[in-house]
Amino acid sequence: MNRNRTYCLLACVTLLTFGTIVLAQTDEPNNNVADRAAEINKNAPASVQEARGRARVLHETLHGSLQVMHRDFFREDEGLKIPSRSLEDVFSELSRSYGVKLSWIAVDLKAMNVDNEPQSEFEKAAAGALKSGEEEFESVANDEFHYAGRIRLSATCLGCHASRRSSNDDRTAGLVITMPLKKRK
Repeated sequence: MNRNRTYCLLACVTLLTFGTIVLAQTDEPNNNVADRAAEINKNAPASVQEARGRARVLHETLHGSLQVMHRDFFREDEGLKIPSRSLEDVFSELSRSYGVKLSWIAVDLKAMNVDNEPQSEFEKAAAGALKSGEEEFESVANDEFHYAGRIRLSATCLGCHASRRSSNDDRTAGLVITMPLKKRK
């Protein structure tokens, strides 16, 4: 197994382990929609502080993974591989299993994918806060905790994200995390 595949496997195992520990996965998967919704509520953070802590750990895990994948797996001579697109498969599983929604937003640069343009009021406000230099932005609405964290786009990233640039200064994108809060009885 070559070094890149070994690192990729290690990153996947790390993400799966993180998901199991932090998001408190149950032992048996549940395919009933109503039961899954009840299970998601049971495992939802009980407070904004708990949701903030989970979101920060999740953000840093994905931010670090994205940086490592870009550094270790993207090679111009090996064809186009997009690490952020690979992580979207992980996003889908977290949404299905835990009700946690994750998405990318463009902040400093034009979005490479139209789906990454800030859409909601929260995403637009978050993009503005991140663009102004904030590391994170959050809000609570409709029994959901909304969090956005800064994703640093270094000079290595700018080769694709800003090919016609006049400097190699870091730019910013964002990772949006939305998770349900435990419903109060």
